Amino acid sequence: MIPDAPSAFLFEQFHDYLTFERGLSKQTVVSYGRDLRGWFSFVEEAGATNPGEVDIGTLRKWIYSLKEKGMAPRSIRRAQSAVRTYFRFLSMEGAVEADPTDRLESPQVDKSLPDVLSQLEMEQVLESPDSTHRLYWRDRAILEFLYATGVRVSELVSLRITSVDLEEGFAKVFGKGSKERLVPVGGPALRTLKRYSRDLRPELDQGNGEGRVFLNARGNPIRRKSVWVIVKSAGIRAGMARAISPHTIRHTFATHLVEGGADLAAVQELLGHADISTTQIYTHLDRAYLREVHQKYHPRQ
Repeated sequence: MIPDAPSAFLFEQFHDYLTFERGLSKQTVVSYGRDLRGWFSFVEEAGATNPGEVDIGTLRKWIYSLKEKGMAPRSIRRAQSAVRTYFRFLSMEGAVEADPTDRLESPQVDKSLPDVLSQLEMEQVLESPDSTHRLYWRDRAILEFLYATGVRVSELVSLRITSVDLEEGFAKVFGKGSKERLVPVGGPALRTLKRYSRDLRPELDQGNGEGRVFLNARGNPIRRKSVWVIVKSAGIRAGMARAISPHTIRHTFATHLVEGGADLAAVQELLGHADISTTQIYTHLDRAYLREVHQKYHPRQ
């Protein structure tokens, strides 16, 4: 991860811990490495020859240096998270006697609410594909599946035929860290998926489909970029004033569930969030929705 660091810092072992024990994605591990490289450069200049020599005072100076460089609070929190995870690993390995990050304060970050579509807007997006186009049933099935399940685009493109039970209406999804979860597929999405699987996918598959559900026009597994284009194009055809993405549909899925009274723990499970605090942003969306309804319909405003 940081090849020039002294072996006492155990960066190679930490890399293996993130990859093999935590099962984090390559992109996430790279992000950890980037943040830790910056941190290591600072503590090395401060004279630390091993992680046990890094105290809370050094960490606070490091945070202050990031602020001086103009780094955004959210980026600082991400870097702190990497260092916290690193020191927890060192503690588990017995490489440090105490974890100095326990007393490290995090900068406040305003939670930005994700962009979501109303139920009417979502319906317009779902109805937008051109029914005369050869790939209509595939595009419609992708849009319906995204909204019915709230899956990430990476989960959709890696979905295998063997992971979908069209009779029971469930799909087995592999999320971040290769964690598996079952997601129900609602009626409209299920009917569209059956139609695509029966009438179009066999025609597309020329032996290069690798068992994936969604294929491109040449019969290869569809790529994430193509799904982004399909969703963006659907938004344009539906007359959306702003660009939408697969993540917009994921946020819309969660928001509509919470607005309908779904339990937050159930939404967490459906989204595949490891920590419920990630899901709690949708309670803020729900409050905004309730406030809007109250202001619109209550007689004393």
